[in-house]
Amino acid sequence: MEDVLANESIITNRLSKLSFTENGASSHTPVSPLQFVTDFTVDNLTYSRAQIRAAFYPKFENEKSDQEVRTRMIEMVSSGQATLEVSLKHSGSLFMYAGHESGAYAKKSYGNIYTAVGVFVLGRMFLEAWGVESRRKQAEFNDFLETNRMCISMELVTAVLGDHGQRPLEDYVVVTAVTELGRGKPKFYCTPDVIAFCRKWRLPTNHVWLFSTRKSVTSFFAAYDALCEEGTATPVCKALDEVADISVRGSKDHVKVQGEILEGLVARMVSHESSKLTEKVLRDFPPPPSDGVGHDMGQSLREICASNRSDEKQQIRALLQSAGTALCPDYCDWFGNGSGDASSKNVDGLVLTKFLKAHPADFSTIKLQEMIHLMRQKHSKKHFPAAFKCYHNFHKINSLASDNLDFKMVIRVHSDSAFRSYQKKMRDNPGLWPLCRGFFLDINLFKVNEESAGEISEDSNLLTRNINGSYGTSTMRTDGLADEYAHLMIKLKFLTYKIRTFLIRNGLFILFKHGPKAYNTYYVKQMEIWGTSTGKQQDLIEMLDEWADNIRSKFGNKPLSPSVYLTEAEPFLEQYMKRSLANQALVGSAGNLVRTEDFLAIVEGGRDEEGDLDPAGRALPSIHGPTVMDTVPKDEGLIIFFPGIPGCAKSALCKEILSAPEGFGDNRPVHSLMGDLIKGRYWEKVADERKRKPYTITLADKNAPNKVWRQIEDMCRSTRASAVPVVPDSEGTDSNPFSLDALAVFIFRVLQRVNHPGNLDKSSPNAGYVLLMFYHLYEGKNRSEFDSELSERFGALVKMPSLKADRTPLPDPVKSVLEEGINLYKLDTNRHGRSRLQPTKGSYAKEWTRWEKRLREILFGNAEHLNSIQVPFDFAIKQGLEQLRAIAKGEYKTPARTEKRKFGNIVFAAVTLPVTEIRSLLAKLAECNPKANEFLKRKDMEYSLKRAHVTLAHKRSHGATAVASYGVFVGQQVPINLTALLFSDKTAALEAQLGSINGEKITSKNQWPHVTIWTGEGAAANDANMFPQLLSEGKATRLDFDPPITILSVLEFY
Repeated sequence: MEDVLANESIITNRLSKLSFTENGASSHTPVSPLQFVTDFTVDNLTYSRAQIRAAFYPKFENEKSDQEVRTRMIEMVSSGQATLEVSLKHSGSLFMYAGHESGAYAKKSYGNIYTAVGVFVLGRMFLEAWGVESRRKQAEFNDFLETNRMCISMELVTAVLGDHGQRPLEDYVVVTAVTELGRGKPKFYCTPDVIAFCRKWRLPTNHVWLFSTRKSVTSFFAAYDALCEEGTATPVCKALDEVADISVRGSKDHVKVQGEILEGLVARMVSHESSKLTEKVLRDFPPPPSDGVGHDMGQSLREICASNRSDEKQQIRALLQSAGTALCPDYCDWFGNGSGDASSKNVDGLVLTKFLKAHPADFSTIKLQEMIHLMRQKHSKKHFPAAFKCYHNFHKINSLASDNLDFKMVIRVHSDSAFRSYQKKMRDNPGLWPLCRGFFLDINLFKVNEESAGEISEDSNLLTRNINGSYGTSTMRTDGLADEYAHLMIKLKFLTYKIRTFLIRNGLFILFKHGPKAYNTYYVKQMEIWGTSTGKQQDLIEMLDEWADNIRSKFGNKPLSPSVYLTEAEPFLEQYMKRSLANQALVGSAGNLVRTEDFLAIVEGGRDEEGDLDPAGRALPSIHGPTVMDTVPKDEGLIIFFPGIPGCAKSALCKEILSAPEGFGDNRPVHSLMGDLIKGRYWEKVADERKRKPYTITLADKNAPNKVWRQIEDMCRSTRASAVPVVPDSEGTDSNPFSLDALAVFIFRVLQRVNHPGNLDKSSPNAGYVLLMFYHLYEGKNRSEFDSELSERFGALVKMPSLKADRTPLPDPVKSVLEEGINLYKLDTNRHGRSRLQPTKGSYAKEWTRWEKRLREILFGNAEHLNSIQVPFDFAIKQGLEQLRAIAKGEYKTPARTEKRKFGNIVFAAVTLPVTEIRSLLAKLAECNPKANEFLKRKDMEYSLKRAHVTLAHKRSHGATAVASYGVFVGQQVPINLTALLFSDKTAALEAQLGSINGEKITSKNQWPHVTIWTGEGAAANDANMFPQLLSEGKATRLDFDPPITILSVLEFY
């Protein structure tokens, strides 16, 4: 790569000395810039040069579930590979600044009110920091950025650009990235270097936490889970300060400048050296002074906007004039040269076509042309929805000539799917430059004479050879985004913010356009997607229904503008939260309303720079959801499909449907297509069948993993049909919608088949492998995510019972052989790739043969258990059929989730004890102790004792940090000594002594650790905390166990 850049430098130096053609026009030509573009032709003497002027971090799109990303983050920190960095997410707009000539940019545009506000606020930050020296420092800063080709990215937080989660108390920026653009791809500073840069120039920094140990990183995620539904800035920052290894406070206190409503946190993996680097930076660069405090700052942003209300241009000019010439000496990015064609739509296509046809003059241009070519290929356009907007570069208008044209290009990505598609392309071609958010280029088209062209061609050939030769090198693979930890990022938002922005603001259009019922459907669906706890959902439904009635009665059918929605929402929320402590926890914070109507910036054309508002007139989003009664229209077809794995009883259900005389209670024909009997591309055959008979109910009797869901959606659109997924009910694991119990049962069923049409039966030598292959097709989603996505995409979900809820745990040999197979499958796919149907021919052939034999021996050896845990087959089929009929009649409600939450909404930490062992202990105690027998004989423990645990810490009693401190031990076994039974006429409990995990003693925050086993009428479980006092008062009985009884238990979050 060094050779590449060295050769590029030679070419650049030569270009500066080259002779252009003799057709150049005078810089004072009266010809308009648009005419020059139209007349410019591309020939063999035409070259182009492209340089990045501004770029923010590439948008990250995790292909795995949030839970899997979190698990991987914990693993990497625990093994010392990386450190977790967490920063506050201020609620504002992206603003980028590259110098007084290179320009100021917003997320999708430049030269408008957003960038004018950004320039003004940045200037105000210099005034606060440097006082009387600010103008000189602004000029130095501009020179530094221009000379070093750098760009700084900021979160611009103001009250004049429209409402987000809470109107800020002050207008400010926080630096989020510093980027060297140079001649290569963007180089983003690491956070310690960002802090050093900002402290040198006295620019505002963000609050950052570092977690470099397993204990701290698990405590962080647990703290977030405990606060995710109620967290505001003060308790969140306090909790993170307590569990982090390093906390670097931001120069802008979120509570003082924005308020308590906190949008969220951004967590990402950084180098494991980051902690040491941060400590060094903090030593070398102490917090800078604020020399401007107390000085006359002139008019504020809000005062300027309030006194210039005629139009957007007037506000822009007033803001730039107030910012001063040191920071903004030229307004041409905002006002051009007055020719009126600065943003002509015709320029886009003309410039882009000529740019791509021209010879690249340097390395940067080669890579940027490669990126744009890829995104504009005919077959790629649907994968990369983006626009390439081109504007005349008026900073260089004096060099405009018929053979020398300069433009600015804005790459606007329309959909997040483009970033996901591009990331996949980067994995195939590590030499690709990353696709960034906020992507702005300077484009130069020019012609040279034949002699100069020969020199460029010779050097360019050398440059291209060096570039091509470097594509597969380790430098390219480890640079930037190729690092594994750079891909692992996650946004963690808080419900108190989402209530305001997603549920209230973004729901306004639906509420006023389609009414309260549609609005209710919208927000309930959102909460289901987020996995909001049942209690919070009920509280929010009550509050949002009241909000809808309140705002509709006040405004009638005239919609409230989303840009000022807080004018009405803030007083409503303030009054609502005053009614109770529960309401206060629900709302989080309200009441510091900043009125903006008199100083709101004028945004002509209703532009939304951040793209997070729902524009009026937009089509109503799909409002089908897990709580909606979904009716299948009788004049449409129906597709019933099965996102499952072999052995889940889909064919049995299809047979039952076909044999049922009443069918679905209407006259639509039912047709089944069994995948095992169809040769060729199954889903194409289904599509063809549906086109011929669109009115039919189609039973797609084939396992349908998520990669075919899009095809099913397409069939629904093209043949006017609805689709209903049928899945076997299962708790799932952290990263798979199917539990090991379900996998064991399904394999067991397959191994009992005889003469199966698809040859997947007892005679199949690799049946276990095939089931594992299907099982891993769903890897990456837990059950909650799996169910939510199906419900969201298809509007309904049928869960067919498969396993008993009160079943005994999977025997250790069965669990062990399945885990062995899963590990072997991962080894095999790492070596040979997925979807091999003949594993006996690979590197692990012997291992697979031995495992298949052992699998059969163990499963059939535990046949009694596997049969006992299954729901009766006839009952499961009947339930599935009834649910399908109910959907057809519009009487079906999609079932709620049945699994225990794996993350999010943590309330307390506890050690869970096996209920069957506790019941057995009490039965034996009753047999040998008359007092125990007298007390227990009147208690039905089989009915009353459903679960047993020792509470370690509770969020309400001990705080989120106390609960989070147990995160490192979650899922691990801890021995518990039960030392006594205590009972009164109202309560009974077992005294508990906690053991150790990995040599570390587990202690409870409760003064008296215990297991509550019974409560009488009117008593609560936490009344058992009073037993020590009741004993001293003679109001309780104690029966000691000698010796204590030890039970192995598991530490969990609830």
